[in-house]
Amino acid sequence: MHGGSLSAIRCRLRRNKNAIFELNNRMPRQIQITVAPHEAALPEVLQQKIAAATATAATALRYRIIRRSVDARKRGHVKILLSIETYAPGEPLPLQAAEFRFRNVADAPPVVIVGAGPAGLFAALRLIELGKKPIIIERGKETDRRKRDIALLCRGEGLHPDSNYCFGEGGAGAFSDGKLYTRANKRGDALRILQLLHHHGADDSILIDARPHIGSDRLPAIIQEIRQTIVRCGGEYRFEQKMNGLILANGQVQGITTETGEKFCGTATILATGHSASDVFELFFREGYLLEAKPFAAGVRIEHPQALINDLLYRRDPHRAFLPPAAYALTTQVRQRGVYSFCMCPGGIIVPSATSPDGQVVNGMSASARRSAFANAGIVVEIRPEDTAPFHRCGALAGLRFRQEMERLAAIAGGGLQHAPAQRTTDFVAAKPSTCLPACSYLPGVAASPLHQWLPNHLAQRLQDAFRLFDKKMKGFLTAESLIAGVESRSSSPVRIPRDSRTMQHPQLKGLYPCGEGSGHAGGITSSAMDGIRAAEAIADTP
Repeated sequence: MHGGSLSAIRCRLRRNKNAIFELNNRMPRQIQITVAPHEAALPEVLQQKIAAATATAATALRYRIIRRSVDARKRGHVKILLSIETYAPGEPLPLQAAEFRFRNVADAPPVVIVGAGPAGLFAALRLIELGKKPIIIERGKETDRRKRDIALLCRGEGLHPDSNYCFGEGGAGAFSDGKLYTRANKRGDALRILQLLHHHGADDSILIDARPHIGSDRLPAIIQEIRQTIVRCGGEYRFEQKMNGLILANGQVQGITTETGEKFCGTATILATGHSASDVFELFFREGYLLEAKPFAAGVRIEHPQALINDLLYRRDPHRAFLPPAAYALTTQVRQRGVYSFCMCPGGIIVPSATSPDGQVVNGMSASARRSAFANAGIVVEIRPEDTAPFHRCGALAGLRFRQEMERLAAIAGGGLQHAPAQRTTDFVAAKPSTCLPACSYLPGVAASPLHQWLPNHLAQRLQDAFRLFDKKMKGFLTAESLIAGVESRSSSPVRIPRDSRTMQHPQLKGLYPCGEGSGHAGGITSSAMDGIRAAEAIADTP
């Protein structure tokens, strides 16, 4: 009896071992591994690491990387974190590219979209999938003609108020780096945005990198491909058409008018005009349409030599040659306000982002290879209603007036021609003028200026304290080799155009769907694109 029981137990153990072996070797199978930078960069070495982790012969191993990130928390010992999907011999690898069902909508009900930035373009693509015809109205020019205006701007030969780094086909996202990281996953399907960009020509890497990046050199071609899809399906574009009014009938928005005297009508109107379209906020304020002031952020852009940032973050890692240019993210609290880095551009340049000749604004961008000798980032401070008290009589536009005043002061300090006022970071913290400036990537040129004197006191003092704190977190960050340039004022909109959370329509203007950064409901390429898709779906769901 006892022997029979022992035999049965052994039999069950063998069956369990076989079941566990089959479970562990079932394909496809996902694993996570941590490797050194050179192991991730060399396919034959990586294959050996994956084979060892899966107890599979390297010659029979078939895999694809589905997620990749850099872990630089232990400086000098940087690791690459990989999520891997492995497949059995002969099993086909799944297609990474998603499939989209774009319809012919040439004769479908039209929807007017104001703005050809991320929110407007992705709303248009989703409308086509849903069987509606997008008519895109854009104040600026097509990307090719916009490039020429930007080249003139960077040479200090003049600013076109409707064709620049903020306005034109692709919006502010077209020439502002193409970073696609977002925390706004609750607003929609971020992977869908990456797949759409990949479908229109973006590199495979955006589907696997934890912080995907396209590059300002490649984005224009992708935006042109999106235009080709929209036009091929029957959608329409109208460039150099600046909205100057809404067409209303019985409280319902029927479309828009433009400065050329034309009218564009549709069954619904999507307002995706971006955070720099202050004229749209002025229009709403003047006509008595509902607007809301909202918190935003403002500050400066700091630039270091990229080699210095690499030293600070990678230290003496033996495999630095296999690592990308180092990037940082810094945040702190100074007197109950958040101060944080924004839009960090490793291997990037500072660019002029003003939209009027009497204002000065800076932003940052990187090309796809990130090979510039410089690293820059916005360092911004939370701006709350009490900070805009001098403009309280402007109501919902108080934050906008605060922003405009900062940009006006920066233009005066820079001396015109889009020269940026700049100061060594150490001099700014010490509250003393800079007698000379380090080399800088900003093409129109910089002018030495005591930013600590003309920036609003509450802003300057918090920035000074934050730089000291950042230097404690990242020793060497505060250095005479770095400079700050002003002003970084377009990180988010100071105004919100309200909307119903369910229908996404303006509560006062039925048929109007505010979305994207300009409405104050999103921030960045990916979240704006998701917001545009939500607007398109809300229109499709409206009887």
